[in-house]
Amino acid sequence: MHARREWSEERLAWRSVIQLNLVRMVNQIVDAVSNEISAQAAQTYPDSPTSDDESEGATPALLNVTNSKRKLKFSEKHRVLRLRLGPLRTVESDLQRKLGTEATELYSTDVDTAAPFEDDHPPIRTKKSKEFAVNSSNGWKTALGRFRSLVHQVDSPEQRTSRDADDDATNIIASLREDIVSLWEDPVVKELLHRRKTRIEDSPGFFLNDIDRIARLRYGPTDHDIIRARLRTVGVQEYRMTFEHGPTAGQEWWFFDVGGTRSSRTAWYPFFDDADAIVFLAPISCFDEKLAEDRRVNRLEDSYLLWRSVCSCKLLTRTQLIVFLNKCDLLQAKLTRGVRIKDHVPSYGDRRNDVITATRYFQQHFKEISKTCSPVPRPFFVHHTSVIDTKSTAITLGAVEESILRDHLRRADLM
Repeated sequence: MHARREWSEERLAWRSVIQLNLVRMVNQIVDAVSNEISAQAAQTYPDSPTSDDESEGATPALLNVTNSKRKLKFSEKHRVLRLRLGPLRTVESDLQRKLGTEATELYSTDVDTAAPFEDDHPPIRTKKSKEFAVNSSNGWKTALGRFRSLVHQVDSPEQRTSRDADDDATNIIASLREDIVSLWEDPVVKELLHRRKTRIEDSPGFFLNDIDRIARLRYGPTDHDIIRARLRTVGVQEYRMTFEHGPTAGQEWWFFDVGGTRSSRTAWYPFFDDADAIVFLAPISCFDEKLAEDRRVNRLEDSYLLWRSVCSCKLLTRTQLIVFLNKCDLLQAKLTRGVRIKDHVPSYGDRRNDVITATRYFQQHFKEISKTCSPVPRPFFVHHTSVIDTKSTAITLGAVEESILRDHLRRADLM
């Protein structure tokens, strides 16, 4: 919105991320089909769900066991598709290497550590995440810099190697476009995914409805594609942008994107010291979901606990806190499908099961926490957002920019 030149330079780099999202999900579907075919061959249908370790780091819809004992009618077509899509395993590995050395991320398994940046937090029990991630300091940024240099410089041998790897992935994905479409649109595969009781369409990094457009030799990411893409990073990411227009045109802004998992929150505290504002992203669509790192903890409740700790932090007394009640579009989709909030949030009671009532309820809860836990009285700023809706998000961020600017003027006694 405010730094279009920098954004346009980065756009090409996201092609590999989007391709990885697509390929990874196709491979997970193939795994689900393979597991089901093997189970049918052995005539075994386990009745208990997979363990946390088995399910972590992958799309839940593809890992929960099938409860129904009615056999799905797989055919020779499905076996051929499994073989034809086999090269995507290598493509996934190549894209991961291209994006940077895989980083090791440890998940906290302690229920009581929503805010481990607090001084008196207990020791954290951890386990390793199985989802691919890159280090924010030398993985993804290094790959991004390599792409930028391709735009402005003559290819060096190293750059040609990188470009060749990129072309190989693009060529293979494009050559398998029809097979990927056939797999995704197959009614037996659809039924298999339905039995897993989780909509794969709601998963981050979902591009299976865009195969015909993305699996092309000349594919270039759109802004909407990039907003929807997923790349897990380990560590704090720093961005410096000089706004090209708006009330703060010409000024450099520093942004720090901190990791959201419980174990990553230990690194937050040093960034609190000189923060002008904190944008607290609270996905309210996850009222029926559990933390990936600890399946005993509800994600919405974890957001409440974390918000309580942020509001209580004395170091943030003069810092502007802004809440984004995020993923309102996914909340709408869930409620439309008939998911009832009160089944997962007992305190919701018999309120209307619609988006307006739900967002008002969640907003009030965050507001009460701010009021009761802040060391000093502070205004409560909240916005309802869907980050993939770039137009409305741009308007929201413009309001946030103006709010931060007004706060600066008040501190300088200019207002």
